[in-house]
Amino acid sequence: MFYAAKIICMSQPDGDPWYHAGLHFTCTRCGHCCTGEPGYVWVDDAEINAIADFRREARAEVVALYTKDSQRGPTLREKSNGDCVFYDRTAGCTIYPVRPRQCRTWPFWDSNLQSPQAWERTRGVCPGAGQGELIPVEEITRRLKVISL
Repeated sequence: MFYAAKIICMSQPDGDPWYHAGLHFTCTRCGHCCTGEPGYVWVDDAEINAIADFRREARAEVVALYTKDSQRGPTLREKSNGDCVFYDRTAGCTIYPVRPRQCRTWPFWDSNLQSPQAWERTRGVCPGAGQGELIPVEEITRRLKVISL
């Protein structure tokens, strides 16, 4: 999982972001963004409710078993090895259809798009970054607005 901070994206002289032509990305479901070093996956009430509905569990049970409090608000718990509580090394994300917005918008976070160098670092840890479908700047901008990371 990744830690992130709000950072203003570098712009071209004409005001367009450096990625104005779009960026290639396709999720390979490799799990690199879900495993390893501890981090935070912040969730709001709607996301907790969606997870509870998807898992057919009571909301209170989902909160008690799968979230913990942080200064920014509730976050998903991790397993002892740092993996997301909902990541299975064989099956992948077990809540993929209702995964939190933080997961849905990866890798289009402020911290990954602050500069071409930041994007290159992202490509180094995410095999889907720089590959596959061309995501237009308008869609990248939409995803950036979903959650600030």
